[in-house]
Amino acid sequence: MAEIGIDLSTQSSRSLANVGGEFDVVVTMGCGDECPWLPARCREDWALPDPRHLSDDDYRAARDAIAVRVQALQASL
Repeated sequence: MAEIGIDLSTQSSRSLANVGGEFDVVVTMGCGDECPWLPARCREDWALPDPRHLSDDDYRAARDAIAVRVQALQASL
């Protein structure tokens, strides 16, 4: 991510058990029925491969695909 100017060094994952509230949009990424349910007005599942098992080039392709989908989602809201 640093190669596109995003510093993740201070970021960490949080459990969805610690996320509360209702959301406008929830996007899951390929976990289907295994994803925890979160209340949302709009739900989408983007069937993407787990990046931890990808080569560097495949990781970049997934990252770029997410960016395109986020831009399209933003335009549709």
